[in-house]
Amino acid sequence: MSTESLTSFQSLIRLLRYAKGYRGRIIAATTCSIINKLFDIAPEILIGIALDVVINQEDSFVAKLGLTTPESQITALAIITFLIWAGESLFEYLLKILWRNLAQNLQSDMRQDAYNHVQQQDMGFFETRSSGQLTAIMNDDVNQLERFLDGGANAIIQVFVSVVAVGAVFFVLSPLIALLAFTPIPIIIWGAFYFQKRATPLYAKVREQVGTLSNRLSNNISGMATIKSFTAESIEAQRLAQDSENYVQANRQAIRVSSAFIPLIRMAVLTGFLFTFVIGGLQALSGELNIGAYGVLVFLTQRLLWPLTGLAEVIDLYERAMASVRRIIGLIETPISVPNSGTASLPSPVKGKVDIANLVFKYPSSGAGLENVSIQISAGTTFAMVGATGSGKSTLIKMLLRFYQPQSGAITIDDINIETLSLTELRRHIGLVSQDVFLFDGSIKENIAYGKPNADEGEIIAAAKMAEAWEFIERLPNGIDTEVGERGIMLSGGQRQRLSLARALLKDPAILILDEATSAVDNETEAAIQRSLRTISKNRTVIMIAHRLSTIVHADQIAVVDNGKIIEIGDHKTLLAQQGQYHKQWLVQTGGAGT
Repeated sequence: MSTESLTSFQSLIRLLRYAKGYRGRIIAATTCSIINKLFDIAPEILIGIALDVVINQEDSFVAKLGLTTPESQITALAIITFLIWAGESLFEYLLKILWRNLAQNLQSDMRQDAYNHVQQQDMGFFETRSSGQLTAIMNDDVNQLERFLDGGANAIIQVFVSVVAVGAVFFVLSPLIALLAFTPIPIIIWGAFYFQKRATPLYAKVREQVGTLSNRLSNNISGMATIKSFTAESIEAQRLAQDSENYVQANRQAIRVSSAFIPLIRMAVLTGFLFTFVIGGLQALSGELNIGAYGVLVFLTQRLLWPLTGLAEVIDLYERAMASVRRIIGLIETPISVPNSGTASLPSPVKGKVDIANLVFKYPSSGAGLENVSIQISAGTTFAMVGATGSGKSTLIKMLLRFYQPQSGAITIDDINIETLSLTELRRHIGLVSQDVFLFDGSIKENIAYGKPNADEGEIIAAAKMAEAWEFIERLPNGIDTEVGERGIMLSGGQRQRLSLARALLKDPAILILDEATSAVDNETEAAIQRSLRTISKNRTVIMIAHRLSTIVHADQIAVVDNGKIIEIGDHKTLLAQQGQYHKQWLVQTGGAGT
């Protein structure tokens, strides 16, 4: 069953199963809610008893308990009233503490579990889902559940307790009035279920629009430089306004349904109250009903039925929360395409020999990918790949990192199949420097040490020097403690690239991958990275993807990739001599120059 088709009740059951570790706290909070409501109802009963004392005095109900004088009866009622109010206040405090702490802890766990599950997904998962939608689920939807647990859960429990407890008192005092007063409740329950059925798809749409709006805001803020450069501010403002209006309309439809429920409940409440007021009054006048009991019934009718006017608001909050639960559960239960069940280890020390045998992978959306690729990369050598954009070079790197699961074939490192390794064991021996450098908001020191948080400053500086980044770092006002800003916006592209290389080198990986690491940098940065490579490639397997053939002429092995296949392979001189695709590309880039 898809999470979209789950009813609110099924979503609640799923939530309770998820929260099984909180079962004790849920029971304690529920118990406090029940006791608090029982104390809350008691004063109305005491008012009726007090009326009975004033009217009947020595013949009152309390007198039958041994308190013969009206004064002693009133004193006893005063003491009981104080204890009831004190008890109600105590359990009000306890239920709020328990429910609110439960809400905080549960929302934190759900957000963390959702995030941890997302982190285990393959890269295809992120290519088919927007970051805004994922952020909305892990933030706004989780917060929506928190809001329900903060107050809505207690309200639902107390409405149920009111119906049961007050109903019991009614049937003891006057079964006829009880039946009449409870007549509106089936209408209210029917209205609640009708509302729930109508509201469920509406609130699902509201949650979807929240994600769309969040995605729009996230994308626009990230792409502000592009928006400004194309003077597209008004266009993006209109798009945001449209998404915002769609969200308003989705909420408006849900509000229309919930608002219609409130007048229905009010009229049902009025009907029940009039039954009690009129029939009870006639019975009291005829002597069939004690005056005190009549007072209890009138007050309890208000206590029973009037809170039901807030039921629409509670159900509204409940429906919003269950719509969010469906989205959170849907995210947490998304199957993981790349299993992380391997237990094998690479031999120590890792040499970095890579063998790719008959590897086949196709992207579900486009059908592009790799077709029966086989490559042998000796340990400690430099292997380069060239080819047109979309030929499959980066896909091969993603397969080595197990960002995707191949349809067939195998990749081994030092003769160990990478599918038998845990993802941690595999990736800790591989360093990646990609064309699109991502730096985290923090200091240069924190970004370089990202893959090795326990590294000391000496190791960090050594990695920066090896990546030829230390020279520009020293010139910065705060040196290695300089903040880089979100995504490294405070640094130039070349500086970010060198930090990315330093970050990879600090891991001291057996295999270093450079995915077009020099394609978008200036000549100075490219030259610096080339100098670094002559040092860092010693005793390390280096796999490079490059458009500029001048950067890979010294590679031990070069593969030309086209439409997911290896069409040529050899060193620079061998490939030139074959006068194939590599030779043609060389002539284009060098203007016909020789080797």
